[in-house]
Amino acid sequence: MKRLIIITILLLTATAMVTVIYFKNLNNTTQHTSLVLRTIPNNAALIFEFNNEKEFYDIYNDNKLFVNLLGEEKIAELAALKNTLLQNSLIEPFLKQQSIFVSLHPQKNDAIDFILTTSVAKDFNAEIVNQLAKQTNNSLVITSIDIGGKQGYTIYIKEIKKRFYLITKDKYTLAGSFSKELISAYAKYDYRKEKQAFVLLSERQSTNSLANLYVNYVALSPLFEQLFINKNIDIFKSFRQSPAFAALSINYKRDAFMFSGLTAIKNEHSNGYWDLLINQQPVVNRLKAIFPSTTAYCTSFAISNPVKFEDALSAQQAKSKLKIEQAILKKIKTETSIDIKKEFKALLGTEFAIITTRYREKIGIVQLKNGSKMRAILSSISKTNSDDSGLLNYEMLPQILLGDAFNILKRPYYKVIDNYLLFCNSLSELMSYNDSYINRKFLNKTEGYNQFDGLLTGQSNMSFFIQFRNAESLFKLDLKPENYDRYTSSAIGWRNFYGAAWQFTTSDKSYYTNFCMGLKTDTTTLKDTF
Repeated sequence: MKRLIIITILLLTATAMVTVIYFKNLNNTTQHTSLVLRTIPNNAALIFEFNNEKEFYDIYNDNKLFVNLLGEEKIAELAALKNTLLQNSLIEPFLKQQSIFVSLHPQKNDAIDFILTTSVAKDFNAEIVNQLAKQTNNSLVITSIDIGGKQGYTIYIKEIKKRFYLITKDKYTLAGSFSKELISAYAKYDYRKEKQAFVLLSERQSTNSLANLYVNYVALSPLFEQLFINKNIDIFKSFRQSPAFAALSINYKRDAFMFSGLTAIKNEHSNGYWDLLINQQPVVNRLKAIFPSTTAYCTSFAISNPVKFEDALSAQQAKSKLKIEQAILKKIKTETSIDIKKEFKALLGTEFAIITTRYREKIGIVQLKNGSKMRAILSSISKTNSDDSGLLNYEMLPQILLGDAFNILKRPYYKVIDNYLLFCNSLSELMSYNDSYINRKFLNKTEGYNQFDGLLTGQSNMSFFIQFRNAESLFKLDLKPENYDRYTSSAIGWRNFYGAAWQFTTSDKSYYTNFCMGLKTDTTTLKDTF
């Protein structure tokens, strides 16, 4: 009996020691991640984190995910850095088990460049960098310089014939970039004077993750401005202008980037859909089954309680300084005796979406509880063309009834088909969708859609989807010419992706988030170089 008690005590002691060590390592990892993220300038839109281990590079060396996402030039730069610095026998011991952070930043002249940031072991010093130049058969030429008041180095990499600028931000942090302007701004950046721009993953999620993605949604718009001619491009507009931050971990998939985690809203009164949906429950997404085959990109919403949604929208609009919504609703009530807000609230179903087709058609689709009743109500406030369609007599109604995502439909034509309400800016667009509906020419009938859709979650409250092949005709006019040329001229690039989707599902005053970007099936067997 005594022997059994002694063994039990020893086992409990050993378990306690392992637990302490485990959580100590977790805390150290989390602390290092937090410190490194704080040093990165908060104009970064995206930060990709991965562990500098051979296993990571090996996993992604048998597909084309990264090279198609970043392009051949950027992937060549990263590959050269991996071979000459990150995995160099002199440097690698100081980076062992350390995370590498690759952050994207908009630059002048419509450029987008990256900073590589990492923490290093405390015994790392400048002499280590100097020793790199003395290695046999070295492909580097290293010069010591001052960069933004910090100890820095110009590292000429012969393999790609480019200069990489490296600095020691402090005794624990190394950072570098191929842009001298960008690394100089990084050297001068004082995070103590700035707000924290990124949230962290939970310790458990970070520990089990092969790679992580941090997103600053507000900073996505400046990034889009580097790519598109129109600064107010409506692609994903509803979420890239929001005061939100995401911390997502990767879920390995051979033919797709898949990340999941939480999106946190930093402003509790962001005055957007985030506020309107936060108290809704997740809803199974079925409306996508009737999206037209020509869909280029779309924004979809799903609500468990339409009445609560409409009440929240009315309260939000009541706080508007312009008060336009209230004036229009009052005018409708005076002229027609119809309380359109009340009637619409009673008939609204659980899903609605705004779609842009490859022909730049704008289509609003709203699920209804009773299409016949909605048809009768709308006929009283419109010029009818037939029993089930017409032109609304009043402007801004879609926006007033469904929120800002519908503000591109100023005074649209409408049509009720079964239990769906359609909004379009022209009668021809309305008839085009009607043809798609009658003849079942839907996106889910096209090649590749169901495979991609199978990667997505079945329910959400807000989602954004882009189909790259259909969007290409829009990119020709919307992208800046040099960006469109890069998009179409290379056999490797975003054209090899079928589509991308962000999905947001309410979860305890935050949004559980899924991001997916999947390759077309004929590109998955090519070999990567990263």
